[in-house]
Amino acid sequence: MPEEEELERLKVPRKGEIFGIVEQMSGFDHLRVRCKDGHVRMCRIPGKIRKRLWVRENDVVIVRPWEVQSNEKGDIVYRYTRTQLYWLEKKGLWP
Repeated sequence: MPEEEELERLKVPRKGEIFGIVEQMSGFDHLRVRCKDGHVRMCRIPGKIRKRLWVRENDVVIVRPWEVQSNEKGDIVYRYTRTQLYWLEKKGLWP
């Protein structure tokens, strides 16, 4: 049961979301992200989370691909801290 509680506290990708690594900052709120499915997407940070989410290169993020141009564009949903990334590695969710 404690593992399920930890999983609830840490955000994991839902249906339609994937892990990615930020490769390059391309301006104010646009980033180039290499996703776990092999695609490189131009992602943006949506306005409602822009001020709360500080993203840098090599950060691990959750990406929600757009319905249109899903292999090329997406939105950043969440950024993991180092501690959270260590936990994901320990549980086998991140290689």
